[in-house]
Amino acid sequence: MRVATIPLQKTTMDAIRRSQEALADTQAQLSTGKKAPDLASLGTEAVRTLSAHSMLARQESQGQVAQRLGTTLSLYDANISSIEEQGMDLSQRLLTAIGTREGAGLGEAIESAFAQVRSALNGEEAGIPLFGGGSDSAPFKPQKLEDLVGLDLSDAFTNGNARATARVGDRLDMEYGVLASDLGTGMMKAFATLAAAGPFGDTITEEQSAALAEAHTQLESALTNVRAINADNGRRQAQAETLVTRSDERALVLQDVISRNEDADLGQVAIDLAQQQTVLKASYSVFSQLNSLTLLDYLR
Repeated sequence: MRVATIPLQKTTMDAIRRSQEALADTQAQLSTGKKAPDLASLGTEAVRTLSAHSMLARQESQGQVAQRLGTTLSLYDANISSIEEQGMDLSQRLLTAIGTREGAGLGEAIESAFAQVRSALNGEEAGIPLFGGGSDSAPFKPQKLEDLVGLDLSDAFTNGNARATARVGDRLDMEYGVLASDLGTGMMKAFATLAAAGPFGDTITEEQSAALAEAHTQLESALTNVRAINADNGRRQAQAETLVTRSDERALVLQDVISRNEDADLGQVAIDLAQQQTVLKASYSVFSQLNSLTLLDYLR
């Protein structure tokens, strides 16, 4: 009968190699927090995980678009609300002037309101006109109130006709652009009537009173249109906020799917690490004992 330790040594060396590989994998999981170094190593879960990554990227992109859209719509709201506020204040001022026939300060109030409305119509976001309709130039040209006298209002607006849209979901585009001409034409009719009726002295004449009444009617009609545009913008704001919330919720679900497929259970990793270190030490001990055996030990 042959007595030899070589087969046992080979078996023990194979066990040591497997233990070292398992320990290295566990240490990698502990340092990276991931189950595997790449998607291919995930096996059957690789396709599902890759699909989840793609869907997550799309959701995050759509969420960012919706957030930027919400910012733009907020700027729309600020400028449109400013126009509405100036129109309401001026309407009340005209009624007071018609009732009292006092014109002191009326001209200054009209010019101030015109300047505020003009500034809102030419509002910008990052240097691009909000109501430009695709044009890079200021959409409302007249600089002063008197520039409106005799001016065809179609020549006062230089905005394009393109209405901005945003892809806020899968096969879902939202049109949100507002044109300066749609927003301000009615207001400028009233301002043109007031510009032609001026200048206003301390006392309002009969002709000026009639012009103020006409301008007031035009102004109220314009305000109805401005409020409708602002209401549409408000609905878009609410929709954008809802889309951001839904995108965040879907992203959390997808992140959870990815985490369950990719992330290692650090508690289990710590247990496995301790067990593998114990097994490796035991393999070293057995191998050392085998190396120290001699034929004399067998003969005893």
